[in-house]
Amino acid sequence: MGRVVLWLLLLALLPAYAQETYDWIVVLGAAQYGGRPSPALERRLQAALHLFREGRGRRIAVAGGKAPEDLYRYLAARGVPEEALFCETRSRSTYENLLFLKPHLEGRLLLVTDAPHLPRALFLARLLGLEAEGYPVPGNYPLGYWAKEALYRLWLYLGLRPQGVFSSRFNASR
Repeated sequence: MGRVVLWLLLLALLPAYAQETYDWIVVLGAAQYGGRPSPALERRLQAALHLFREGRGRRIAVAGGKAPEDLYRYLAARGVPEEALFCETRSRSTYENLLFLKPHLEGRLLLVTDAPHLPRALFLARLLGLEAEGYPVPGNYPLGYWAKEALYRLWLYLGLRPQGVFSSRFNASR
């Protein structure tokens, strides 16, 4: 049974791997501590850097957090040309990450975020009319994180607003 679920998950995520080049690699925000990325955010940044170096995206957009400019500098210091970077500074949630990036991004997007967070991020991107696929950053995520994301996704599937009473609670651990 477990293998079947794993294969279904892999098949669901396969389209992201089948594509060669995206117009944008989008790093969704997460916590920062004193201008330094949290371990979760650093994994996202490292994944985006790897994808960029492989030629999987032409540019990288970073979004959200308390100081997204630090994320911009993080990537620039590791060799990403400044003209290939864009920094969104106003957002405080996944929905806002995508909403505020939308006017600046054209073409195909590859969203980079934690595996449990990716289905919700893709749902929101599609809700906003963005042409997005996902790259799940691997990690040992606790069951509670998967459950929290599943509940928030259910909330969205039921047609309830992406923002509101649950948005700060459900995005607090990002």
